[in-house]
Amino acid sequence: MSGRFLLDTNIVIALFADEAIVKDNLAQASEVFIPSIVIGELCYGARKSGRVEANLARVDELVAGSTILVCDAQTARQYGEVKNNLRLKGRPLPENDIWIAALALQHDLILVTRDAHFQEVESLQSVAW
Repeated sequence: MSGRFLLDTNIVIALFADEAIVKDNLAQASEVFIPSIVIGELCYGARKSGRVEANLARVDELVAGSTILVCDAQTARQYGEVKNNLRLKGRPLPENDIWIAALALQHDLILVTRDAHFQEVESLQSVAW
C-alpha cells in the first residue's frame, strides 16, 4: 500500500514483533513518519518491561532510522480543534491519541493504527494493518 503514513504505537509494536503484514506494507509506503508521542509511549513501555535496556535500545534504533514528527504551534491548534469536535460529539479519546491524530491531520498523513476509536476524528484518514 503506497502513500504517506504516520505510525501509531500499536503498529510500531507489531513491527518490533516482526509481523509480516506490517513489514510488507511499510516496504511499499512512499514515506513513513513516527510521532514523538509514540516514542514517549514506547519508552514508557520499555521502562515497565523486564528488559528495560534492551527495549530502550530498540527504541533508540527506531529513532535513528526514522523520521520523527514533533508537535509545534500548528499541531496545538489542530489538537484544540480535534478535542473540541470530540467533546461536542461526546466521544473523548485518550490525550496522546488526540495529539497523534492532530499530527496526522496537520501533515496530511494516513494514520496506521489498530485502534478503532480514531474513526471518531473528522477528516482523519486511517488504515489498519
